Amino acid sequence: MNYPVERQAPAAAPARIGQGTAVEQSRAVAEVQAAIVVAQQVPRDINAAISEMRQSCQQMFLAERAFFRYSRGSGNITGASVHLARELARCWGNIQYGLVEMRRDDEYAQSEMQAFAWDVEKNSRNSSTFIVPHKRDQKGGPKQLTDMRDIYENNANNGARRVREAIFAILPPWFVEEAKQICTKTLAEGGGKPLPQRIADAIRAFEGIGITQDRIETKLGRPSGKWTEHDVAQLLVAFQSIQRGEVTADEEFPLPRVTVDEIKQQATTPAAAAPAASDEQGEQGWPEAAAPGSGARR
Repeated sequence: MNYPVERQAPAAAPARIGQGTAVEQSRAVAEVQAAIVVAQQVPRDINAAISEMRQSCQQMFLAERAFFRYSRGSGNITGASVHLARELARCWGNIQYGLVEMRRDDEYAQSEMQAFAWDVEKNSRNSSTFIVPHKRDQKGGPKQLTDMRDIYENNANNGARRVREAIFAILPPWFVEEAKQICTKTLAEGGGKPLPQRIADAIRAFEGIGITQDRIETKLGRPSGKWTEHDVAQLLVAFQSIQRGEVTADEEFPLPRVTVDEIKQQATTPAAAAPAASDEQGEQGWPEAAAPGSGARR
């Protein structure tokens, strides 16, 4: 059955093109042609690309940013990040990629974006055009964005994921998989630091963002003394994801639930009597490091 389609008037073409626009159009055409010629004259050296990829993935700075992690439903979604995709594109060579905001519609509060990746040497191109609503998901429901900076950051964050997938679509799968394996191994080795030191650094880092050691141990299901290299590597991925805002601390490390019986038990348990003050306390002084939240003042 055929349905009537509402016809829309075609967008009006500009009456004239300025000199700057004409120059930019000519420059873009010449740049594409030059890229193809250079890629054919100087083809990539696959062995050199593999060697450079392996060297990059052995660096802790890249390995720490090579993976993302966020919560969805009752589980976690993990994968290679856009940072790894961009580095692999650089190592592979003769690749162009990017993100273009084709149109911003303030009336409908959305932007039309295009992400692409192009292997100039093989003439293999992957692109996707998508709509990004000017909204941000949050627990209470989507929030409408009106600030220009918020809209820009929202578009960039949504576009980065499409750019990542476009790059991975044109790279050889074996090249990407080997890179992920090397990055995982680099995280597990911890840059040559002993495991106890890496465990202590991880606990200290999480305490800096308000996550206690008990919550981490509950998440992993074992005390810190039994953590493995894999556990520390996964904690590092989770820490980086929290820092980037991909997942919240409460989603990654849920707070323990308090039952009704525990609340009743706390209400019926008498409070411990406070010790009587004495003159000797003023002579002895407070401990060097008072416990957080104890109310002690130096």
